[in-house]
Amino acid sequence: MRIDKASGRITVTVPVPDTGQGVRTAVAMMVAEELKVPVESLAIEQAEGDPDTYGPQISANSNTMQRVHEPIRTAAATVRHLLVKAAARRWQVAEAECRAADGFVRHGDSRFSYRELAEEAAALTPGEVELTPRDEWQVLGNPAVKRVDQDAIVTGKLAYAVDQPSDLVAVIARPPWIGAAPTDFDATGVRDAEVVRLADGFALLAEDTYTAIKARENLKTSWQGGFPDADSDQWLAELEAALPAGNTPPGAFIEKIFVTPMLAHAPMEPPTATAEVNGGAVTLWAPTQAPDRVRKLLEEEFESVRVIPTRAGGAFGRKFETDFILEAVQLARHTGKTVKVLWTRDDDIQHDSYRPLSVHRVRATVNDEGLPVWRDHAVSTWPLSSMLDVTSNPQMMKMMSAGKYPYDVPGEVHFAITSPPIRTGFWRSVYAGQLVYADEMFLSGLEMADNQVERRLKLLADQRVRKVLEAAAEAHEGAPQAVACHRDYGSVIAVIAETTHNGRTKITAAVDVGTALHPPGVRQQVEGAVMDAISVAQGAQITVRQGKVVQKSFGDYPWARIGDTPEINVVVLESDAPVGGLGELAYPAAAAALGFLSR
Repeated sequence: MRIDKASGRITVTVPVPDTGQGVRTAVAMMVAEELKVPVESLAIEQAEGDPDTYGPQISANSNTMQRVHEPIRTAAATVRHLLVKAAARRWQVAEAECRAADGFVRHGDSRFSYRELAEEAAALTPGEVELTPRDEWQVLGNPAVKRVDQDAIVTGKLAYAVDQPSDLVAVIARPPWIGAAPTDFDATGVRDAEVVRLADGFALLAEDTYTAIKARENLKTSWQGGFPDADSDQWLAELEAALPAGNTPPGAFIEKIFVTPMLAHAPMEPPTATAEVNGGAVTLWAPTQAPDRVRKLLEEEFESVRVIPTRAGGAFGRKFETDFILEAVQLARHTGKTVKVLWTRDDDIQHDSYRPLSVHRVRATVNDEGLPVWRDHAVSTWPLSSMLDVTSNPQMMKMMSAGKYPYDVPGEVHFAITSPPIRTGFWRSVYAGQLVYADEMFLSGLEMADNQVERRLKLLADQRVRKVLEAAAEAHEGAPQAVACHRDYGSVIAVIAETTHNGRTKITAAVDVGTALHPPGVRQQVEGAVMDAISVAQGAQITVRQGKVVQKSFGDYPWARIGDTPEINVVVLESDAPVGGLGELAYPAAAAALGFLSR
């Protein structure tokens, strides 16, 4: 952060990309709290990809707040300490007699603005600082604080990656079936566009988007190789056949099979990136989730690299990938001009890195009451293409899933990992969205006399999970027809769902993220995850026939619309736990509750 010497304006640099989850707001609130200034007085800027300055900059795995909240608060508190120290020296009084508030350091009736003190403060050596105690917070935890970019978003003023200016716009003719390689093209019908052959397609470059898309429509292409007969039904059968043996208990047991479908990310803003190459220098504008990773990748080819993260119209793991970025860089290098690569919605859905298909066999023995006393969960799925070294290893997968099952029921999870026949990648909550779905669907389906809340309370030894479940049950005015719990990322959640007498869906969620830095942001994250879960419960999935993804738009990949929005009540519990993660926490439990409700 810096204080402008002339205007006194405080500028805060946000080290991690904001892909819609509200990082900019949370960081601004931390700085405002420790510097004792209003949030709206701060200027917010996004850090470029620079891990040497900012450390890890990846926005993924629901750990951004866990990672940055203490360093950022400490930095802001250090600036406040130095300003107070500078003022105390001017007045020749003890620092303890001075206080910072509203952009001033005060001593009795005297005051100096931060602007007046900034230069002197910057020359001082900081000492130990204390963060503002939680019971003295005025900004953090305050539900009245709105998002710093809220007005710009709802009025359409916020600029996204797709708004970045460029000399040329490129769209790409992509493989007509999985794995197909380009061989030749006929550009007879192409007007006002250049055709560039790429390793996996043909790029059409023009001065505007319309011309580039029309050129792609008129380009005739030929392809070879690949898997023109690929079929997702066959993939499912292969996964079912590959289920690991797991453990079989002595005596009677209950066994059920669950399938979780392939899913596309379908962010509201499809992948797009703009690049400029001048000799050994490259500048990139992109909605990447990992600007540090992109910079290191480009430094393998270029002497000078600038990675400028733009605002992202959603990401959900898709913009951790670098394919669209490398396309822009390659075409900028080829043309010597600034090139923006645009993926259309069809491109986005039919050439995504998908959530893997998975098959689950859950077994359990039950006591006289019908409660499970032993369980065994066998999973057959694919690894993530972008993380093969870890996700291809069944033992690593087993370690990654450990500790997430919240109930006091002994058992094991077994993985069979087979080579993915299609590109796969991180999708909101990664494998937890599949494992929790199967476990909770199984528990919900047991024939018991009690209701869905009661059976879970009987199995819960984890007190944090018990508290969120009890809070959700207390807040839910209706019948708990479907329930699910989840713990991950240092946070816990319980979700209750029911179909009301008028056919509407009603959702109550209670969440404990430790310290809720921005309660409205917590609610918004949970609501977004519920909408994703509704989409899947209503049938959204990716299927492949004759080597091609069948779905290509929101017309046949029916993500939830405004009219599908249920009544959602989110209860945010405070606890003494450290700051936890949230972005991916709510989806697994919401998917399981809504899956059982819509079975």
